[in-house]
Amino acid sequence: MPQFDLPLDQLRRYAPAVAEPTDFDEFWRTTLEAAAERPVLVDVRPEPTHLRLVDTWDVTFAGFAGNPVRAWYTRPAGADGPLPVVVEYVGYGRGRGLPHERLTWPVAGYAHLLMDARGQSGHYGPGDTPDPHAGAPGGPWPVTWGILAPEDYYYRRLITDAVRAVQAARALPGVDPGGVVAAGNSQGGGIALAVAGLVGDLAALVTTAPFLCHVQRAIEITDAEPYGEIARYLAANRAAEEAVRRTLSYVDGVTFARRAVAPAHFGVGLRDIVCPPSTAFAAYNQYGAANGRTAPPRREIHTYPFNGHEGGEAVQVRRQLAWLASVLAVPGVATGTATETATEPEETA
Repeated sequence: MPQFDLPLDQLRRYAPAVAEPTDFDEFWRTTLEAAAERPVLVDVRPEPTHLRLVDTWDVTFAGFAGNPVRAWYTRPAGADGPLPVVVEYVGYGRGRGLPHERLTWPVAGYAHLLMDARGQSGHYGPGDTPDPHAGAPGGPWPVTWGILAPEDYYYRRLITDAVRAVQAARALPGVDPGGVVAAGNSQGGGIALAVAGLVGDLAALVTTAPFLCHVQRAIEITDAEPYGEIARYLAANRAAEEAVRRTLSYVDGVTFARRAVAPAHFGVGLRDIVCPPSTAFAAYNQYGAANGRTAPPRREIHTYPFNGHEGGEAVQVRRQLAWLASVLAVPGVATGTATETATEPEETA
């Protein structure tokens, strides 16, 4: 797929006005306050993995409406003292899978909490968290569940789960509560971005190809899933457009990004038709713009001109590791910029 979005020189300046509900902050404040009325940790039990270099626990925490949400908690075996923790969110259609599938962060010396995505298991990988609230009016896909009202929308529940995952991580043994990082790709990247806008004391954000950014543009310029699922729903439910656009405005990553304060690392493939690059740049260019601070947060973005939704893959992960080590000053982890060949210049601020 050739580049179809704005050229890079325009992307670097792209900061569109995104519809922001007048009650956006109140909506999320009351939603999160209701979730916080319940103790966050429900169950933590050791998980046998037959891996010698890491230890893993099966965690259950109370998410939206107190619903049990599952997660894997993994640490370097024998690590002393509290560690920074990377709270990771999975992509669309995925569950948490098996504990040995995602070991990059614990092998790098971090604690790692991988949150399940309620109701999404079975498409790309198994999960263990049902969504008991999926019956509200809307379409058949997760991105359209309850889409006619923000109170019923699936992503209200998933984002609430994600904030609660941060709270759960801070309550786990061996975690530095001041060193919590939100991370993810695609849907996971969009959820991590939302967490950065809702949790004011994150240590860092690591996001690649974030979903749910500048959604109003995304549903107009791409038919790729998951945005294409919204378009197909509206093609059959023509009178629902106003309600759908209103609901989506409560979960737009640009609005969350404007409120964020944590240092941020972005990545985007310029041929990405799943999460178009202009939507990611819309969030990146406005990151921290409305957070009430005098100085903007530290941030940088890496672009991959010949890559699509896969982005920079292992190259991007190496950059994330070097950047995060420099931000957190992790003992025993080398800092500095990873050396690449044939790469693009980074954008920093």
